[in-house]
Amino acid sequence: MQQNNLTRVGAGFPAAPGWVRLDGLSRIGLIAAMLLLFCVSGGMLWIVGYNYDGLTGSAASKIHPSTYLIVLTFCWSLIASGDPVSRGIHLASVRPATLLMLVVTIAIIIVTILRGGAGIGGMVDTYVASCLLVFLLVDADDETMATLTTLLHVVMTLNALLALAEFVTQVRLFPYRFDGIAFETDTRSAALHGHPLANALITACYLMALISGSRPLSPAVRGTLIALQSAALVVFGGRTALLVSLALGLCYGIAMLFSSLRGGRVSLVAAAIACLLVAVLPVAIGGLAGLGFFDDLATRFVSDGGSANARKEMLDLLGMFSLGDLVFGPDNDLVETLRRVNGLEWGIENPFIRMTLYQGAIVTALVTVAFGLFMYELARAGRAGGVWLPMIVWIILLNGSESISTKTNLPAKFAIVVLCLYRPERSAGAASLSPAASARAPRSWPDRAAG
Repeated sequence: MQQNNLTRVGAGFPAAPGWVRLDGLSRIGLIAAMLLLFCVSGGMLWIVGYNYDGLTGSAASKIHPSTYLIVLTFCWSLIASGDPVSRGIHLASVRPATLLMLVVTIAIIIVTILRGGAGIGGMVDTYVASCLLVFLLVDADDETMATLTTLLHVVMTLNALLALAEFVTQVRLFPYRFDGIAFETDTRSAALHGHPLANALITACYLMALISGSRPLSPAVRGTLIALQSAALVVFGGRTALLVSLALGLCYGIAMLFSSLRGGRVSLVAAAIACLLVAVLPVAIGGLAGLGFFDDLATRFVSDGGSANARKEMLDLLGMFSLGDLVFGPDNDLVETLRRVNGLEWGIENPFIRMTLYQGAIVTALVTVAFGLFMYELARAGRAGGVWLPMIVWIILLNGSESISTKTNLPAKFAIVVLCLYRPERSAGAASLSPAASARAPRSWPDRAAG
């Protein structure tokens, strides 16, 4: 790769301009933002007096600290590039769907402000942060991406271990709180991501990415991480996340097994390990069941706390408004009143129905199209087979809660998972280069723009 680039530069191709590369401070900001994003939950912020999950407190506290850092890092990266206009054009050409999502979000924020509506912090956290994060990752070098990938594995491992420790001790270090009030009746683990269902969603997507991506990991390490994340998924209590992950994971595993058998690429050691797992796994599951490991999850299957009825009620809620209200958005106070009267205290468990009720069908259609294109572009950016597996899990689980229709940083976390674990593999020649040599090697502008 180094020789290739040197050859092409020598043949008349210009070296990549400085404004397509992140400077050192931007790289540090990107890594710090990722750690804040994955490690600091609303429950942890409450301990330091920052009411992120709740209605009281200042408007500034309704935006996650990682979002502030992402915005600052992105702005600094534009300034440090020396040519913000050229860098902006470059980013728009490489990630047009991300730009569309950002423009649509800003337009909705402006309309919301003009209408005197609320929830601006939610739009910033949910969409602006994820778009700017993707822009920052566009030109992150291999060393930065490798660091982010390692940190992702470390943080998700710590998250799973903390979840299992909370299950065993029945003590949640950073429970989900709304205006400081923890739900003591909810015994599910909160770990680092706060809400149990947010934990279940990102863990399920990470689990699917481990199964079909993360090529540099050895089979032993990957197998250990898969087992650990699967166990954590149980204690988070996400029924849909567990069932979807189990079904798709098994289907993918069986398909890969048959593919390996047809190609004759199965080693005797791998076959022996597989046979051992087939024999031991049922015994292990039975032992865990006897110890009560699955009791809380089984209880949620028997009694879902009214979740199924809530999904029926939210459909009935649509019929209570005229067509004009649904197109342009009903009065939010009326929606709030009807929601509570109809027993939907926990929210409207579908993002698109909720968005239609609070912001109207026009806004919902714009966000749906822009977000769909954003996700498609994100999947293509992974440039690796199997990215469809976490994508399917992501889409299914998004539709089972309010998710992207309210304040959440899950899209930004999902972007990190996809772009880190589905990085394109480097060629053998590039892999043999030392980091120092790789950093010294000039990059040809046509190659860089294509990435």
